[in-house]
Amino acid sequence: MKTRSTAPMKIAKFGCIAVSAILCAAGIFFIAVPDISAKIIGIIVGSSMLAFGIMRIVGCLSKDLYRLAFQFDMEAGVLMMILGGIILINPKDLMSFICIVMGIAILIDGIFKIRISFDSRKFGIKSWWAILILAAVTAVIGTALIFDSAKGAEVLTVFLGISLLAEGLLNLYTVITTVRIIKNQQPDIIEAEYYEISDK
Repeated sequence: MKTRSTAPMKIAKFGCIAVSAILCAAGIFFIAVPDISAKIIGIIVGSSMLAFGIMRIVGCLSKDLYRLAFQFDMEAGVLMMILGGIILINPKDLMSFICIVMGIAILIDGIFKIRISFDSRKFGIKSWWAILILAAVTAVIGTALIFDSAKGAEVLTVFLGISLLAEGLLNLYTVITTVRIIKNQQPDIIEAEYYEISDK
């Protein structure tokens, strides 16, 4: 029986790991350099959302063994691509919009990851509780970012950095612990040949 190619799964897994690492790096950068210009913040956030949206769609289509990490990512990926594109069109004057959008995206992702943590428990993944804790903390941070979007620029930049760092760590841990790639994974639809048996 023909097995499924692991290439899409590897692209999705390692692509999401790379983008999650970029989110963490951007978060640390914002925390360390809070007086950065709004235009650079917009470019970094918009590009990150666009890249993460693309990788989420790829992940959803890759159909890894457990299908936990990417199970809600088709719609979320499309939404992130659209919002990332909007931010990149005008990255300079959208600081409050950026924080609200990121807060909503991070809150939704945290809620989805809470669901994924319980599904992971059913699959016997021992570290499901760590995903749950990271998801809950990330959701709280996302909520706070939404309501704190009217603060001063530097304070807001630091808080945006904390949010990006939490989101990056959550996705990094979730992908590493729940995405399983095996070489002999069978396709969803088993192809079979049928023969008509004549009564004659």
